Amino acid sequence: MAAGIGSRFGGGVKQLSRFGRSGELIIDFSIYDAIKAGFNKIVFIIRHEIEADFKEAIGNRISEIIEVHYVYQELSKLPNSFETPEERTKPWGTGHAILCCKEIINEPFAVINADDYYGRDAFFKAYKYLNEAREASSKLSLCMVSFILEKTLSKNGRVTRGICTVDENGLLSAVNETYGIERGEGCAVSVDTGEEISLDSLVSMNFWGFYPEIFSVLEDRFSQFLKKLEDVKGQEFLLPTIVGELLKADAVNVRALHSCDEWFGITYKEDIPEVREAIERLVDTGVYPEKLF
Repeated sequence: MAAGIGSRFGGGVKQLSRFGRSGELIIDFSIYDAIKAGFNKIVFIIRHEIEADFKEAIGNRISEIIEVHYVYQELSKLPNSFETPEERTKPWGTGHAILCCKEIINEPFAVINADDYYGRDAFFKAYKYLNEAREASSKLSLCMVSFILEKTLSKNGRVTRGICTVDENGLLSAVNETYGIERGEGCAVSVDTGEEISLDSLVSMNFWGFYPEIFSVLEDRFSQFLKKLEDVKGQEFLLPTIVGELLKADAVNVRALHSCDEWFGITYKEDIPEVREAIERLVDTGVYPEKLF
């Protein structure tokens, strides 16, 4: 997913920021790991206004290595009975981004953010899950790769995280989209609510594994979202919120996978030096070659 505006980033297209020794973007490392894990098709979800820059920075290179498709997340991509509010300028959110892919994706697939580094372990575990035989069930099946909250906090400002509860069977039982999280004394704190959160909490970083039947569920729930829309300018149709609602309705089984790798990403421009240093360490230790592709 690379259609987000990134308002906290402070200008520019953060998904196109370069970090590797050979000018790689963060998404280059995710694609490299995905191919190693066995994925064989890439769908970039972007906005029309960044299309030329995106293709020049990464898309044209990657299309020489693996099958590539483009999907455009536009405000006007709404069910027939709805019109785009004039006041709306912000994308509709991650759930809408996935829904925009329904005409292109017909196979199991993973979803990631273009500006987050997840590590190879996440891709291997998601690929294994998506290719295992599923048990017969009336419930929707999917997986989520979780990370430790402490390792996903930014030193440069507050973040939003999906705080996860996992049962004894390794299934996600709840996900709470929590805003305004920052590091406190021995814990994390949601500044918005005052809630203290354990630094060891598992969080969703928008790494999901889905089967194609998710599209019909998203279509139905997006229509419901639009009917109940209160904040026309800012309210978003978000994957963690959608999954949380499905869990409450006992309509889904979510396998909670856990990555042993380090996560890092770009929320603020001030995060850039730290991410560059992290990638340098990964190259120095041989996790990645000096030039990926």
